[in-house]
Amino acid sequence: MNKPLILVTNDDSIISPGIRTLIAIMKTIGDVVVVAPDSPQSAMGHAITLNNTLHVDKVNLDPDLLHEYSCSGTPVDCVKMAVREILKRKPDLCVSGINHGSNSSINVIYSGTMSAAVEAGIQGIPAIGFSHLDYSWETNLELIKEWVKKITLEVLEKGLPEGVVLNVNFPKEKNGPIKGVKVCRQAKANWEEKFDKRTNPQGKEYYWLSGEFVNKDKGQDTDEWALENGYASIVPVQFDLTAHHAIQTINNWDL
Repeated sequence: MNKPLILVTNDDSIISPGIRTLIAIMKTIGDVVVVAPDSPQSAMGHAITLNNTLHVDKVNLDPDLLHEYSCSGTPVDCVKMAVREILKRKPDLCVSGINHGSNSSINVIYSGTMSAAVEAGIQGIPAIGFSHLDYSWETNLELIKEWVKKITLEVLEKGLPEGVVLNVNFPKEKNGPIKGVKVCRQAKANWEEKFDKRTNPQGKEYYWLSGEFVNKDKGQDTDEWALENGYASIVPVQFDLTAHHAIQTINNWDL
């Protein structure tokens, strides 16, 4: 029986511990092709490169991998390049991550990790974005490896509904191992942002973006609740952004 062809990408760069861990897991499941950014691309959302050239270089970071490439573009560029230029057939699965930091709730909108997964979904490829709620590159990812593998195998066996990709987040192991997995809705939370205004030695003003994540959603069926209570969260994400419930309301306007 042929092994599944798995495309691996991320937004933290091809050398990040998260993607190296994800590659190691996927090698136990199928044939792996890696196409990932050559430098960090966090919070790039669904950006693509239009006004600059793209460069793709074959690399040899893992002697067991025949097909591993670094790309000068965004995570979405990586998926497009993989599907259109590098691979001879469409992969059976695309996995993105493991991101160093949360992509739960509204963060999914900004996430390069999840945008790579969404782009794969647009291309008709089942896709999963994996994230861990620890920004440190020294974080211990050993405790989530079996969960990543189990979720991946379930998707390969059962597939995903058309137009849906999975946003998977793992909590910090504050109180021991992960308790389990919750399939959730995205919490209604947001960033309350501010800009730190400064002046450089030449007298020119500049800004640093900062802010606080505020979750006012008290539901116990959300990704934020699951993560806060020691569970991994799985949110099925759709890339059809149509607000279907609003169509009739707007049809009643005097247009």
